[in-house]
Amino acid sequence: MKPLKVFFICILVAPVVALADCKPVVGGFEATLVPPGQGHCPAMAPFCTAGRVWGGVQGSYQFVMTAAESSALLGGVPSIQFFAGKSTVTLKSGAQIVGTDTGSIDLQPGRGGFASLITFEGSTTGQIKLRGDFDGAAGTTNGDYLGELCQS
Repeated sequence: MKPLKVFFICILVAPVVALADCKPVVGGFEATLVPPGQGHCPAMAPFCTAGRVWGGVQGSYQFVMTAAESSALLGGVPSIQFFAGKSTVTLKSGAQIVGTDTGSIDLQPGRGGFASLITFEGSTTGQIKLRGDFDGAAGTTNGDYLGELCQS
């Protein structure tokens, strides 16, 4: 009797991962303060803005601050607030992307600057870093952004 030869074929199956279409984005923005209880700004919100964005991302946007704490609580500068909030960008196509916005802002007259990071999740993911000026007396803010957005 001949020995039976058995051959095994091993197939490795790796999970299929959908690759996102990512692109760098760079541009600018400008906005004005929206008083609590008006427009998109809830009555209990500490701070809201609305404006436009151009460059790699184009359209309008709204920001609603949901929480703020003085940096003095951590040994920082009393006029600087750490904040969290939601940013909604309505693109020229009408699509909306929503992100969590975290950062710091100096509310002192004549020094009003800020820096923040918006993290997007959902069908559009990625992060945008913002920096800019804030003029509380005029009720305006403006600056630039850079980052990467991905469509899945």
